[in-house]
Amino acid sequence: MKRIAFQGELGAYSELATYEFFGRDVTVVPRTSFADVFDAVTNGDADHGIIPIENSLAGSIHENYDLLLERNLVITGEIKLRIIHNLIVNAGTRLQDIKRVYSHPQALSQCKDFLQAMSGIEQISVNDTAASARKIKDKGLKDEAAIASGQAAVDYGLEILKTGIESNHKNFTRFLILSKELMEKVENSKTSIVYASKNIPGALFKSLSVFALRDIDLYKIESRPIPGSPWEYLFYLDFNGDIRDEVCQLAINHLKEIASILKVLGSYKKGDEVISKIQGRNE
Repeated sequence: MKRIAFQGELGAYSELATYEFFGRDVTVVPRTSFADVFDAVTNGDADHGIIPIENSLAGSIHENYDLLLERNLVITGEIKLRIIHNLIVNAGTRLQDIKRVYSHPQALSQCKDFLQAMSGIEQISVNDTAASARKIKDKGLKDEAAIASGQAAVDYGLEILKTGIESNHKNFTRFLILSKELMEKVENSKTSIVYASKNIPGALFKSLSVFALRDIDLYKIESRPIPGSPWEYLFYLDFNGDIRDEVCQLAINHLKEIASILKVLGSYKKGDEVISKIQGRNE
């Protein structure tokens, strides 16, 4: 069985993303922080890690961009998981009984329309969505609920009272798979790199031109400040193709001429958008 490390408790959306990418025949390895996920893979406590890198509503997770630069793991896969928020309760709890709802602040915000319709409900923030499910399980009360994933209902033996309560249903989180070594070359792949340009006129334009000159599609560019160098930036870039393709190698070699820092983060198959079928504990 492969061991997969993720940040958070059992029931986190990262656990659900793990099963959607690898299947159920894995051992999950929960870790407290994102740095701990990187450490688990590096130290051999896990075969792979899975981390969220961006959400379609909330944006990028900058800590993980920084860790990709600092650590020596490579990206070997991605999955875009549809985030479905559920109102989860102890067995026998009715909607009209609920007085308090627990969840991560972001999840509470993303379900604001549903919560506003439940007049008089106290909203209580906790560290993550999975922790909210565990909290109501431990307390065992019939007047409390959590907003969390369907996996949390499975893990803690709770019931889903309402599903799909998020205000915006176009809510996806992109997760990256981390490994020690680059995966074998596959079709329909993309490559992620991070670089910093030399201090020359038109540096950003020139750095992007190495891809345009070769008709290489760019998917995303993200800037991050360089620690200790005010107003200087690193650029995280995703582009079409595998680093072992000749045209990609030519582009990277060209980029090296105008870059002061360059690191290839990985080449991997483009991830699909996935909607989990998990809806409750008895599925």
